Amino acid sequence: MNLAKGVGGNIDKSQVLSAVEKYEKYHASYGGQEEERKANYVDMVNKFYDLATSFYEYGWGQSFHFAPRWKGESVREGIKRHEHFIALQLCLKPGQKVLDVGCGIGGPLREISRFSSTSITGLNNNEYQITRAKADFMKMPFPDNNFDAVYAIEATCHAPDVYACYKEIFRVLKPGQLFAAYEWCMTEAFDPNNEEHQKIKEEIEVGDGLPDIRLTTKCVEALKQAGFEVIWEKDLAVNSPVPWYFHLDASHFSLSTFPLTSIGRFFTRSLIRALEFVRLAPRGSLKVQEILQRAADGLLEGGKKEIFTPMYFFLARKPNFGGQ
Repeated sequence: MNLAKGVGGNIDKSQVLSAVEKYEKYHASYGGQEEERKANYVDMVNKFYDLATSFYEYGWGQSFHFAPRWKGESVREGIKRHEHFIALQLCLKPGQKVLDVGCGIGGPLREISRFSSTSITGLNNNEYQITRAKADFMKMPFPDNNFDAVYAIEATCHAPDVYACYKEIFRVLKPGQLFAAYEWCMTEAFDPNNEEHQKIKEEIEVGDGLPDIRLTTKCVEALKQAGFEVIWEKDLAVNSPVPWYFHLDASHFSLSTFPLTSIGRFFTRSLIRALEFVRLAPRGSLKVQEILQRAADGLLEGGKKEIFTPMYFFLARKPNFGGQ
């Protein structure tokens, strides 16, 4: 019932279906163009998260991201370790002022803040997620040289211009300090001339509110262009003992990730259909679930074929100009 009531976020319940249809039209398979998605990224991303957040919480908890896992490690344990890893790479210390770019509903922010005893500001352009820091990370409401560290966890993939996004992060970060991120990227194995690869990329973009998915090499180029020194970078999905996409495979059964199993998906779809029929869930709820199913299918295939990664990691430093 909480899932059904939450569908639509700040969108009026009577407008959920039309919002879903407008969101779909941003994407190529519905006649949309990449330029339009980038020009209207705030509207597109806000519609996506208004529509999808309750589903994410239902199936994912409050940390909306993937993680590499060790054998015997639960999904939740892997996610927490993934969050702790970024805190350790940034060398976070008590008393520092840290920025979380694209903080969602704050699950990773709270975990990292507790782990490192730092004060973290969450930045997000989706009001529904925040009221549950409203700002656009392309136009941050902070002065120059303001933060001791900045991180982003699977968030800046929503930016229409990665260079402009990194340049804005560069501006608000203090000289000599670090920026770390997990990015959603197409890998070097992605072939833009391969129709199957393009279809998988499109499924992920439609299902996850993305204007475009950039190559890993584009992230490094944009970081350097923005002024950062890249300390190290790596696709953390490579050689993970348990693949990040393992729990998206509906053929595997797990009580801890029941909503993502084939039985769980069938149950959720049937329940949403019934709740929508009796008007306890807004019209359009089932279409949202179908969009997210497309995302899961695309992510699974992209992971298996190793043409997509949700955890391309980099650690970069803003130069310490003039010894400041």
